[in-house]
Amino acid sequence: MLVVVCIKQVPDTTQVQIDPVTNTLVREGIPFIANPYDTHAMEEALRLKDEFGLKVVAISMGPPNAEATLRKTLALGADRAILLSDRVFGGADTLATSNVLSAAINKLHAEEEVALVLCGKQTIDGDTAQVGPGIATRNGYSQLTLVDRVDNLDLSGKRVRVRRKLEGRHEIVESPLPAMLTVVRELNRPRYPSVPLRLASLEREVTVWDNSVLKLDVNSIGLKGSPTWVSRIFSPQREKGEIVGDGAQDPKGTARLLLEKLRSKDLLPV
Repeated sequence: MLVVVCIKQVPDTTQVQIDPVTNTLVREGIPFIANPYDTHAMEEALRLKDEFGLKVVAISMGPPNAEATLRKTLALGADRAILLSDRVFGGADTLATSNVLSAAINKLHAEEEVALVLCGKQTIDGDTAQVGPGIATRNGYSQLTLVDRVDNLDLSGKRVRVRRKLEGRHEIVESPLPAMLTVVRELNRPRYPSVPLRLASLEREVTVWDNSVLKLDVNSIGLKGSPTWVSRIFSPQREKGEIVGDGAQDPKGTARLLLEKLRSKDLLPV
């Protein structure tokens, strides 16, 4: 049985640049990394492989240079890496992206049964948290989001039980397989690749699937299949703050000045 991990190559968020004409990421000359949340999904897949003997397949949709990110998953212990790369996939929003990824997962399932699909709860470039649920919906998988612990995996009974991290509490949920899990950072601590696996990964193949393999309607993928788009991207501008009085030497006087300032701006309740 397979556990599929969706990995996204994202720009280093300290050096993001946007094309002002197309409002898409400028990829030339920008360093890219694996989405941090997805590294925790990969670690959990490897842990399940160690415990239950599952095969781990890493998949990513992106340009040819995303192969470097996928090769790192092979160095960690993934059994297979597949890059979904085609010009017609470019410019996709979350709907079109989940369409391509779900088609690839279905193709893998036709080869060998998929038990679990894992991905990070969200990406650090888009922050939408929509692709995982989109894959689950398209493929009819159980959807378990914000997972911070996998309590039990019963492959023979085809059940999985997880703990979800919610605001101020946790929730224990059990569901049938196959299931889609989106994970949070508290789930685990990603491992480092061993030297033998790192060297071996240099000789291994990263399979590339384009649309001639997936055979998707070009109107359902890429820009044509994206009903949403970015209309404008900008850095938030904030006015410089104002220092009032000297709170250390004259706290009472400073408090009076602050009250007067707030009253002048009509910010105090009547």
